[in-house]
Order: sequence, then C-alpha cells, then structure tokens
Amino acid sequence: MNVHFEQLKSMMVFAQIVEQGNLTAAAQHIGLSRAVVSYHLKKLESQLEVKLLNRSTRSISLTQAGTEYYQSCRMIAEHAIMANQQIENLKSEPQGLLKITCPVNVGLNMVVPALNNFRSLYPKIQLDVTLTDEVLNIMQEGIDLAIRGAPLPDSGLQALKLSKLSTCLCGSADYFKKRGRPTQPADLHEHEWVVYKLSSNTLELRKGILSYTIEMKGGITTNNAAARTAFIEGGHGLGRIPVYDAWPKIQAGTLESVLDDYQLNDIDIYGVFPPGSAASKKLRLLIDYLKEYFIKIDRQTRKTMSNRRS
Repeated sequence: MNVHFEQLKSMMVFAQIVEQGNLTAAAQHIGLSRAVVSYHLKKLESQLEVKLLNRSTRSISLTQAGTEYYQSCRMIAEHAIMANQQIENLKSEPQGLLKITCPVNVGLNMVVPALNNFRSLYPKIQLDVTLTDEVLNIMQEGIDLAIRGAPLPDSGLQALKLSKLSTCLCGSADYFKKRGRPTQPADLHEHEWVVYKLSSNTLELRKGILSYTIEMKGGITTNNAAARTAFIEGGHGLGRIPVYDAWPKIQAGTLESVLDDYQLNDIDIYGVFPPGSAASKKLRLLIDYLKEYFIKIDRQTRKTMSNRRS
C-alpha cells in the first residue's frame, strides 16, 4: 500500500490524539480545529479499513490495531523531530525554545539560578519555565525537560540522573526549647515531625556499620517542600531538608541542625524528557550544564556545613 503525503499528515494527527488523550486536546496542541482532527482520524480509518479508536462521549481507547499503528506513527514523528534537531545542531550558535518544568522549591533555590547563568551563556535559547509540584504530562504539555526526584517507571520517557543532594535533620530553636534536643537516633522516636508526602516517611540514619530507622509521624503533612521548611521554622516539628535549603536558614538562625555526625540518604535529582529529545543540541547543553551546576552547589554546601561542624 502506497503512503501519500496527506496520509502522513493524518498519521501525525493520530499520534497527537493518542498522546493528548482526546480530539479536542490534540486540536489545541497542533493548532487545528477539532473538526479537522476528526476528519483526519476518520479518513485514516477508512484508508486502512480498520478501527483505530473506540470512542464515547467521554473517553477514547485504542483498539489492538490502533495500539500497534500508534507505535509506528510515533516512530515517524520522532524521526521527523530528530531530523529537525540534526539541522539545528549544525548551527554555530544553539537557539530555539526549551520548555522546562520542576518542583517549586528546588526550582527557586537551584534551577532558576542555574538557568540565569545558562541563559547568559546561550542568549538565543528561549526558556519557558513552569514551577509546580504537580507531575505534568510531558508529552501533552510539549515539555522538553522535567526536573524530578525520581524517574518514571514504564512511562516511555527517558531519564538521566543529574545529581544527588545531601540532606540534614533540622528544627527550630523554639521547638528544641519545648521538646528537647535529640542527641542520639533513639531520641527521635519521641519527637514530632513535619511530614513531606512526596517522599518516604521512613528515615534512615547511618554511622559506620550502624543503621537506625525512624518512622516520621506528626501533626502536619504537606506536599510542598517550601511549606515543609516553613512549618519546621515555625516550631511544629523536626524535618529532613535538603542542605541547599537548610543552610541559609541555619545561617539566619531560624533553623538548627541536629545529629550532624550521622549520615542520611541523599535526594536523587533526575532530568526526564521525551524519547529522542537527547539528540537536541540545546537540550544536551542544558542537561550538561545543570549536572555541573548541581554538583558544584552541593559540594560547596557540604563543605560549608562540614566546616561549621568542625
């Protein structure tokens, strides 16, 4: 069966319907009317003489034929993107738009400062930055890079570890006046915690060959890292905080770290991106820059904290 230009266009439209989840969202994403998107779908099913989607008033689902056909359409779309990226990479100075998303707290404290420097180095690269603690759908939103605390299993996306961030245990001076200052891991069982919902509520401390596990329980639970730190500063409990976030507040006197001679688990930071996107020169430059920047900042902060403890 020969493939004509118009059918290639319909295949691209079909891939967007699947990735966006419905005809209306696909139409908005690619800048066509819903009627045109529906036309391409019907024409494609007519040409192939097979049903690709089960459609109701509220949802769509792929048929078995649609599932297999989508994989081929997606591959064609990826090859087209890669072809454009190869031309882009030939340009002497990288340019174009990068859409980035990351959690609010790490975004304000780490990613935005890094992007400030990155944009100074590559002024022709445009940045569209979304700070949110929600996990956005990268494919639907057209995002080039998402900064996350974990890769997404079975998502079809690619993930690359950018860095690891050290953490420490903190509380406020007022809290320690009321509840006492823990001097050994066993003391932590008697303390209140500000619990961060997006990570484990189990805390592991290590010293040499010894390991201690604490279940963190408390009257305040939040899904926002900045809110967690603010509640700890407010005297509502202890918390495990990234050192980059804790150190300025320790210097300002609003937080105090405890059990500094014990090791805690680091936080792994990943860059998540659509398959094939790593061929983009501007995205590779950004990922490499973020890796170097995060490692540099974490080393500096670790060293400063270590000198303070000495």
